[in-house]
Formats: sequence, C-alpha cells, structure tokens
Amino acid sequence: QVQLVESGGGVVQAGGSLRLSCAASGRTFSNYVMAWFRQAPGKEREFVARINWSGGTTFYADSVKGRFTMSRDNAKNTVGLQMNSLKPEDTAIYYCAAGWTFSREPRGYDYWGQGTQVTVSS
Repeated sequence: QVQLVESGGGVVQAGGSLRLSCAASGRTFSNYVMAWFRQAPGKEREFVARINWSGGTTFYADSVKGRFTMSRDNAKNTVGLQMNSLKPEDTAIYYCAAGWTFSREPRGYDYWGQGTQVTVSS
C-alpha cells in the first residue's frame, strides 16, 4: 500500500504560478512511476505529467508542455508539480498517482491521493 497526500492548490490569476506537492508513505516510494492527473467539472480525468523511478525522465501532456515541470525527491518521498503561466483552462482538481507502468491512462495507476483544487481566474 502507498498513501498519497497532495497539497499546494489554491486560487491564482491567469499567468500566475503554483507548486503542488505530493507526499507518499508506505511501501518503497522509489519503486513507483509517479504521475499527476487532473479532472475538471463534467470532464474525464486527464493525464498531466509522469516521472520515472529515478526522476531522470519526464513526460507531459501537450496542453502543459513548456509550462509545467514535474520533479521527485526519493529521499523525501515527495513529488512536485511546478505550474507556470497558468490558464483558466487549467482549473481542475489535481491528483497524484503511483503505479508501475508508463501510462497516460488512469487505469495504469494503482494508488491515488485525494486531490487538491486549483482554480485559475481570468
């Protein structure tokens, strides 16, 4: 079992920045591929970014590429998501997820946090 807790959400104006964090506890954190997903009201959960076990390889959705940066610290059992140049369409609940596959689909991940709300005002 892995427990994930997100933090750092909030309300920000368009063009602003936020940094999300996800703290993990339980089994060996460094064994897992970590990802961020988001879900806006009335929409399906969508992939945002993922990072490999060592943190050396990242992959981003086209909609956030160049604006968001995902990182991980295996010594502290945390992952982060730095979000810059935020747009109103980035408004969603952001979820941290852990799994063993390099997937862009929610079903590819086994453990989920409770989510943190990000609201970008225009």
